[in-house]
Amino acid sequence: MPDKLTLDDLVLQNRRVLVRVDFNVPLEDENGMQEVADDTRIRAALPTVRTITEAGGKAILMSHLGRPGGEPTPSLSMTPVAGRLQELLGERVRSVSNIAGDTIEEAIDGMPDGGMLLLENTRFHPGEKSNDDGLAAELAELADLYVNDAFGAAHRAHASTAGVAAHFDEAAMGKLMEREIEYLTRVRDEPEQPFVAILGGAKVSDKIGVIEALSDPAARLLIGGAMTYTFMQAFGEDVGDSRVEEDRVDDARALHDKLEGKLTLPPDHVAADAFDNDAEHHVTEGRIPDGEIGVDIGPGAVEDFREIMETANTIVWNGPMGVFEMPNFAEGTFAVAEAMADATDRGALTVVGGGDSVAAVNESGHADDISHVSTGGGAMLAFLEGKELPGIAALTDREGV
Repeated sequence: MPDKLTLDDLVLQNRRVLVRVDFNVPLEDENGMQEVADDTRIRAALPTVRTITEAGGKAILMSHLGRPGGEPTPSLSMTPVAGRLQELLGERVRSVSNIAGDTIEEAIDGMPDGGMLLLENTRFHPGEKSNDDGLAAELAELADLYVNDAFGAAHRAHASTAGVAAHFDEAAMGKLMEREIEYLTRVRDEPEQPFVAILGGAKVSDKIGVIEALSDPAARLLIGGAMTYTFMQAFGEDVGDSRVEEDRVDDARALHDKLEGKLTLPPDHVAADAFDNDAEHHVTEGRIPDGEIGVDIGPGAVEDFREIMETANTIVWNGPMGVFEMPNFAEGTFAVAEAMADATDRGALTVVGGGDSVAAVNESGHADDISHVSTGGGAMLAFLEGKELPGIAALTDREGV
């Protein structure tokens, strides 16, 4: 675990604390009003926010939301997020319509100790994604201390996640960041064997690095989702009209050859005649018929995966097994969620990450039955690959204080 300052190392009373949180949450329209559809990431930040305010510090929160392209976009405003945060905390959360400037400084000066302020979407500013030092310096002017609790954005070198930290003498990890690193370090560096990794989703290209990184510590790597069909095509198997990354077929073949005996592909699939929940579908072993699409792992794969998971003491899962957002094709993904819960119940360390996987464990009702549900998808994969995460690297080393 990186030896960085943590929230517990800071003196918070009467201090202005700039906190990078990850409130990049899905929104939905309710009676013409934008509301938060899933508040998982907001809830995850509450321990850090409460620690600051209960200690008498002023919590100045900032986050991105969606992809507004560096300019104000009303549909991606943080206003509904502020409303939901206020409901969860039961305390007033002030919000402003910008991320830097004199009016924000005035708002902060007018806050009581223990108060909270949520800045507007950081990606409304063109300097955020380019890690503009001018913007980073402006943000730093708002506070005395900096805390990064946005693990889901820690793999991005943006002004609010990396650049701003350089302008503080004390830049620390928040409670969530600390917990994320603790669990993922256990998975990556010291997993209790047998260690099983389950990787799904659409693209082999997104998972090549983590497959290679986990190939040594993991006893088995289970492959599901649309990336399965790139592997199948690599062996000349028919995949019908299933999604295939043609430019990654050779990579898939090389990975399979390198990891023979460790890499497990589904023996059967659910195939549909259209990408639609109401499409005609059936279970097929091996090949996908012409004109059909693979949309889920089959019952044989579920049983194989479950048996392997039953032997594991450490399991990490990233990526759904199929088109789980369509109820008729969610069985494989939900079965993996249930098997993860069963593994946790018997004492295994289980970690789930990635937006779709987290949504799946939430929908399956097993989110509370997992050892750790990560708020990061790309950040989790990057960490497990052993890459340096800019949002963590920029924080203050303990030995430097």
